Amino acid sequence: MKKVWIATLLAVAASTVLAQSWPTRPVTLVVPFPPGGGTDTGARIIAEQLSKKWGQTVVVDNKGGAAGQIGADLVAKARPDGYTLLMGNIGTQAINPALYPKMAYDPDKAFAPIALVAELPLAMMVNPGVPAKSVKEFVALAKAQPGKLSYSSSGAGGGPHLAAEMFKDATGSFILHVPYRGGGPAIADLLAGHVQLSFMTVLEASGHIRAGKLRALAVTSDKRVSALPEVPTLAEAAVPGFNSISWIGLLAPAGTPKEIVDKIAADVREAVGREEVRDKLVQLGAVPAGTTPAQFSTLIDNDRKRYAQIIRERRITVN
Repeated sequence: MKKVWIATLLAVAASTVLAQSWPTRPVTLVVPFPPGGGTDTGARIIAEQLSKKWGQTVVVDNKGGAAGQIGADLVAKARPDGYTLLMGNIGTQAINPALYPKMAYDPDKAFAPIALVAELPLAMMVNPGVPAKSVKEFVALAKAQPGKLSYSSSGAGGGPHLAAEMFKDATGSFILHVPYRGGGPAIADLLAGHVQLSFMTVLEASGHIRAGKLRALAVTSDKRVSALPEVPTLAEAAVPGFNSISWIGLLAPAGTPKEIVDKIAADVREAVGREEVRDKLVQLGAVPAGTTPAQFSTLIDNDRKRYAQIIRERRITVN
């Protein structure tokens, strides 16, 4: 019994030393989408802060494809030592498991949640060439020419895709879905006028909106967004009770030592708590968070149940 107690004590001491000395080399933060989207933008803000804190480079590595599953799979199968992390979002962690019956990894067991970084309200945006100046005008336009208008998304099954489908369902409008491999390409084609509508995070779209390159008709949160105070919520504008936001958060491969997970979570909370970081996120349209691993795990579980019900009730599938 004494030997077991000593062995346990030594293991705890070794883990504590490991967490205190970690990291001793660069850390890779995988973003499972192309550059330019909300997940990528948030990841780069946090990576910069963690690099300063740790004295080690945090390399942002974009691995897009399959609605975030390619990058997520890479992290799921990485060595669980804290040196390969995932910037997941509501799509990769809460929606994909309900949409895809077969995945290359087990979403319930593949990751150790670390911390929610920020909530990301979405903006309902149109190309300036679209004559609609309000949500109600857009709905009327879509109903007048069913199937002739199209919307881009960051990928089938992502938060923007589901928000658009919820909007279509609530308004009875028929708008074609054009999925892309990330928010960046989806916005690029909206800017070019190849599609007429997009639901994208305010974080990735606010610059284009302020520059007049895109027109925001509404935001999808239950409250107006500080970055776009003049833009009404969808609930205000046309769809009472509408509320659908995204979020981004850090995860590690399952099996990563708890001490390292807790250290990263604490450092993320410290980074997000800095006034200059919070101000930057808010100005871009995000709602800074910073949680414990347990709180983030609970959020993921709750959102999985919520979106599984939405997907089931609206019979949403991926092609």
